[in-house]
Order: sequence, then C-alpha cells, then structure tokens
Amino acid sequence: MRVLVFTSLFPNNIWPLHGVFIQERMTRVAALPGVSLRVVAPVPYFPPLKLGARWLYSQVAREETIEGLPVTHPRYFMIPKVATGWHGPFMARALLPYVKSLRAAFDFDVIDAHYVYPDGFAAVEIGRTLGVPVVVSARGSDINLFREIPSARPHLVRTLERASGLIAVSEALGRAMQELGAPAGKVRVIPNGVDARKFHPVPRDTARERTGSAQAGRLVLAVGHLTQNKGFDRLLGAFRGLLNLGGYEDVRVVIVGEGVYRKELERLVGFYGLGERVRLAGQVPHAELHLWYGAAHLSCLFSRREGWPNVVLESMACGTPVLATPVGGVPEIIGKGPAGALAEGDDDALALALAQALDRSWDREAVARFAQKHTWEQAADSVHRVLASVVAGAGVPG
Repeated sequence: MRVLVFTSLFPNNIWPLHGVFIQERMTRVAALPGVSLRVVAPVPYFPPLKLGARWLYSQVAREETIEGLPVTHPRYFMIPKVATGWHGPFMARALLPYVKSLRAAFDFDVIDAHYVYPDGFAAVEIGRTLGVPVVVSARGSDINLFREIPSARPHLVRTLERASGLIAVSEALGRAMQELGAPAGKVRVIPNGVDARKFHPVPRDTARERTGSAQAGRLVLAVGHLTQNKGFDRLLGAFRGLLNLGGYEDVRVVIVGEGVYRKELERLVGFYGLGERVRLAGQVPHAELHLWYGAAHLSCLFSRREGWPNVVLESMACGTPVLATPVGGVPEIIGKGPAGALAEGDDDALALALAQALDRSWDREAVARFAQKHTWEQAADSVHRVLASVVAGAGVPG
C-alpha cells in the first residue's frame, strides 16, 4: 500500500518539533510490511526577506528526509489571520498540480491527511479530483476552534462528509465530529501513543542536575507551546494561590516551551511576584524532555481545550504524575488510574488541587507502567487497518 501523508503539521529543518506527534505515528505506519510512504508538508509562501517572524517560512527546505521518510514542502498562498474561509480553497488549488505531478512518480493508493481544516479540506478536494480515497485525522483545535468560525465551519462539514474515512484522537473529539455531521460509522477513535524509548524514568537527582535545577525544592512542570489556550496563566494564578496557603515555600514552577504568549507570561510572573520562583526555560529538544519530566514532582496542564495532549502520556511515562483540566481527551487518559488527577475551577480551586497533588504519595513506577501501555505501534496498527480498508473500498473498520 502506497500512502501519501498530507499535512502542514510536520517537523522541518526550521521547526523540528512542529507536529512531531504525526511524525511519531506515521514513521510506525511506514515501518509496517508492505507500506511505502511519502510526506507532503506544505508551508505558506513568504519571500526570503527578513520582515517579521514569517520570513522563516522561506527558509524551510524544499525537500528533506526525516526519520527515514521523504518529505517535501511545496508552497501555497495564505493571508495570515484573515480570510480563514479561503485558506482551504487556496491550499487545494495551489497543491493540486504538485500532488498530481507527484503521483506520476509515486502512484499512491490513499491520502492520509492530518488536521481537518485547511489541510483535510484541501486533501479531500485533491483526492476527489484524482479519484483517490482520503482519510482525515482530527487533532483538536481543527474541530474545537474552527467550528466556531463562521467562514470555516461549512468547510469542516464538507470535509467530514466527503472524506472516505475519519480518525479522532479521542472519544470527545469523535463526538464533536459527529455533531458537525460526520457519520458515526465513518469515525474511528485512535489515541496517540508514547515512545517508551524516549520517555522513561530517570533518577530524579540525575535529571535535576542535567536540567540545572539541582538546588530547587519541589518542581511543578508545564510543557507546551506558549499560547493562551494551554493555560499557563492559570498555572501562575494557581501557584500564587498555593503560596498564599502557606507551607509550600519550597515549590518552584518550570515552564518548558516557546511561543507568542511568552511576554504575557513574563508580565504575569512579575504581577504575581513570582520572579524567583518561576523559570521560563524556553524550547527544549525533544530528546531531552524526559529529563525535565524526571526532575519534576508533578506536571500540570491547565488547558482550555485539547484533543489528546501528548505531554500527559510523556510525563506519565517518565513516572511523573499529571494534574490537568478535564478538557478534550484528557479525562480519557487520566480517568481513575494511578497516574494523575483532574482539576477545574478558579485560581483558588486549582491552588487547592495543586496542594493535594503535591501532598499525595505517588507510586512513580506505577505511573510509568500505566502510560507505557499506550504505544505508537498500537496506534500505527489501527491506522493501517483504516487505510487498508478504505483502499479496499470497505469503509472504516469498527
């Protein structure tokens, strides 16, 4: 089976962590017997002029090999922050000639698209033109956010109706897709996995030494792209409330990640008087994240919306429990297992939840075992069955 992966969410030479969860899943699919796979990861066109951060798009390689996968980065026209309803049609029109020419050299049987809009929309339109089935995977904000944008919602509905198969990373996301009109029999829930070779327990003293936190007290860790949605502001407010409770003066917070919300977080650190207690560590190589999880007593994810956040399983696989808000697929990951807890409410409520989680005696080995049951190989096998069934014309297997 020849598979063409189509998604703008894929690592590249400029942003090596961009969409790494898709890379993890599809490298496992590519390793299965009888599978040949290539990746088309389009990027917006921008001239090679240093005019703002977007000029980095011009520095993305046209072709590269990532984890053994051949990846190309064709360009398409996009007007950022406006004309959202045109992003999908623009992508489809720009990429159709490229994908058509690619098929002459790589006669793919199916298109595997990630992110429903604009990527999935474009892939479905291209697939219909070429007579190739398309499986679209929803990731979270592509449904939860774009369904609230009037110009994008009709494109979501069209994509969900016309795709040959649909994959959701959580039950909650699958239900949201059905609410938008996706036939229940077309949706298969396939959660993300975790790579236990990359994420595994390490001695805390070793981890803290290597992350430069050997002298700190108890560490609360938060990992993610610095956006408002990820709730880092909630964590800072809750941390201030935790300190106000008394008895937690040894606790420190480390936030790992980079993004446009950094300046606001720096402002909030000052506003709450947390300058000596909060560390914004910036972006960390994926291969080193296990050390940061290993150094922490607790990971926090106070997101406002989610699909299936990889950071939860990654932390647990390193033996570090997770306190998270019950959004998207998070309750499906944490549930009533031994590896985490759910929290919601205002700063005071989250502060109390932080206190309870820090005071709780966690079995770090049990936390790690719980997470390591979720493997990328399991996800890849399920994805392969969906792709093969769609190619055979049998629809999405139950």
